[in-house]
Amino acid sequence: MTEEQRAWQTVLSRVESDLLDGTLVPGDRLPGERALAAELGVGRSSVREALRVLEVLGLIRTAAGSGPGAGAIIVATPRGGMSALLRLQVAAQGFALRDIVATRLVLETSVAETLAHQHPDLGDAEALLTAMNADGLTPDEFLALDARFHLSLAEASGNAVIAATMAGLRDAIESYVREGSERIEDWPPTAARLRAEHAGLLSAITDRDPDAARTRVHDHITGYYAQITDPSHREESQNGHSPAPEAR
Repeated sequence: MTEEQRAWQTVLSRVESDLLDGTLVPGDRLPGERALAAELGVGRSSVREALRVLEVLGLIRTAAGSGPGAGAIIVATPRGGMSALLRLQVAAQGFALRDIVATRLVLETSVAETLAHQHPDLGDAEALLTAMNADGLTPDEFLALDARFHLSLAEASGNAVIAATMAGLRDAIESYVREGSERIEDWPPTAARLRAEHAGLLSAITDRDPDAARTRVHDHITGYYAQITDPSHREESQNGHSPAPEAR
């Protein structure tokens, strides 16, 4: 590690320490570049680099000028930072498809169960389900709505970490479901099945049946994954047969 790298990481470490001990809280303004550089014994270029990293991570917003909104202010929008990092890892093919599906199962079964115990606002999910019923949707259009549907449920759960993780994985999820759709010879029956599974999931949530909600979202995710990865499963689905137990 070079001296310059150590310098900007010194700034990050100081901000992290101040956040942990309560010296800094959301809404506080960081000291100016000149003051931080002098206090920490680093160059102003290192301070600027650290501020750029903090902004990408969603921990600060910066604005030029000298008014009350100028400078670097702690805002703590973790969804932005987590989502960005996950999207970059996905773009770099840092995650295997099997791991993405397994993570979806952990997150989305938890979300479904949580929602079934609550009285959530499912307006966004219901609107997306209605949109998926429109005539003439291409597979890409349908699956983009599908990904937004699942993200809307994560957001409705109120768990900011799960919502941020789902948002970060959204591109990866859309990518594998879209690529998989190209291997499905007869798309309309698959789209109809997916719509029915979405509706069944919402019904389980509104009926406050957590076991059914968990099962339905689990079977929905694993059923499609099996369909696009297992040729025998694709043939059975296109012939109208139920998925094999091992695919579930």
